[in-house]
Amino acid sequence: MNEVLSKKAKTGVQGLDDILSGGLSRRHVFLLEGSPGTGKTTIALQFLIEGASLGERCLYISLSETDEELRDAAVSHGMEIDERVEIFELVPPESLLDADQQQSLLYSSDLELGETTKLIFEAFERVKPARVVIDSLSEIRLLAQSSLRYRRQILALKHFFSRSDATVLLLDDMTADNMDKTVHSVVHGVIHLEQLAPDYGSERRRLRVIKYRGQSFRGGYHDFVIRTGGVMAFPRLRAIEHKTGFERVTLSSGLQEFDGLLGGGIERGSSTLLIGPAGTGKSLFALQFVNAAVKRGEKAAVFIFDEELGLLFSRLKPMGIDLQRMRDDGLIHIEQLDAAELSPGEFAQRVRDRVASFEAKTVVIDSVNGYQASMPEEKALILHMHELLQYLNRQGANTFLTVAQHGLVGDMKSPVDVTYLADTVILLRYFEAHGKIRRAVSVVKKRTGRHEDTIREYRISEAGLTLGEPISDFQGVLRGVPTFVGKSQPLLQNSDEDGYHS
Repeated sequence: MNEVLSKKAKTGVQGLDDILSGGLSRRHVFLLEGSPGTGKTTIALQFLIEGASLGERCLYISLSETDEELRDAAVSHGMEIDERVEIFELVPPESLLDADQQQSLLYSSDLELGETTKLIFEAFERVKPARVVIDSLSEIRLLAQSSLRYRRQILALKHFFSRSDATVLLLDDMTADNMDKTVHSVVHGVIHLEQLAPDYGSERRRLRVIKYRGQSFRGGYHDFVIRTGGVMAFPRLRAIEHKTGFERVTLSSGLQEFDGLLGGGIERGSSTLLIGPAGTGKSLFALQFVNAAVKRGEKAAVFIFDEELGLLFSRLKPMGIDLQRMRDDGLIHIEQLDAAELSPGEFAQRVRDRVASFEAKTVVIDSVNGYQASMPEEKALILHMHELLQYLNRQGANTFLTVAQHGLVGDMKSPVDVTYLADTVILLRYFEAHGKIRRAVSVVKKRTGRHEDTIREYRISEAGLTLGEPISDFQGVLRGVPTFVGKSQPLLQNSDEDGYHS
């Protein structure tokens, strides 16, 4: 066994080794616990198959599932259990299943527990594996019948395995006694799996490393999913670990008037929030930056929660933003997401992958409203968004978020306040003037430099975005019902394109 193998046993689960700082310490006993359906068996199979791929002998001791069931589970994930992995199906002797042959002077559990332990030891001595899985402890707990006997049995197993070079994974489905923490104090490490059922959408799964002796690990909860191919874990993002160096330059939006409003443009490695009521063109403003990035020769990643991609493509193409062509040419990555089927950890991992592998320098999240739907609580959303934005900023990527406010004119409220997280906040508004509904844009915050404190009217037409001169003869535009206080009319003049809606 080489030096690398002698230190850590990799689990074979994408993301889990990162959480465990490299994997499981060899020659120790670990506990993998969780209610039925959380993915324990799948992780155990991946753990053994990973070992087999490294040339190690592996042993799966099953007290609850048959050999056929385990092999079927592996096949369903496209995994192959080769000859290096032996499945030992531990079933009680036939005499113990026959009521006529039950002992009368001794409890049958005494015989069953002793016989079970003996068979486990015999199987181990015969195979001499480097990796062992025992599934599950609930059966041993039921046979022991008392906490004292159960603890002694676990200690006996631990001492037996400690004399070998095996790395052991004990599975516990927590069906016998959820409050019994006997094994926690005995084993070297504990990984806890959870399955949550939201009010709407598919189940959410998460894991937490409760204990790992003599080893640092990523604490807290980490989302994971079970898909064809096995379990995939998504380590909780910590932006401080991903700092890179880049040149902070000012980037153009592609519109001269808009750049003027922004004080020249957007700085590299900053985040921008576009906030306003529905229909004001938040997506269009964000995608204007994508179009400008592609023209500069950069790549972009667009994540859409709210709009069907076909409609988005057809809507923007007449405006000169051909997203479908950009995608087909490999210039942008764009995908439509279902918040009801997506955990925040998985979404953060998707964004990270696009920045790392696709080298996207512009990222659009449209919208935070849809992203919020995948979060159990607003506080969690703020924390996730903070880490994600900090990570993207440190990678030199420009991030554009959209937030739809409730209402159309007058006082409006946002479902979640993320304005303090963004470096730049662009406010979009409807207002009424001269008997028509018009739109106004202003920059209310910019950390990275100067910006205009004016309000400009803009129009959305088949020609795209058109911004006018600063509105100076009206007050109350941001409230939606302005008052004319000047002598001139500095609004965009009517044209044949009036009435076009985004």
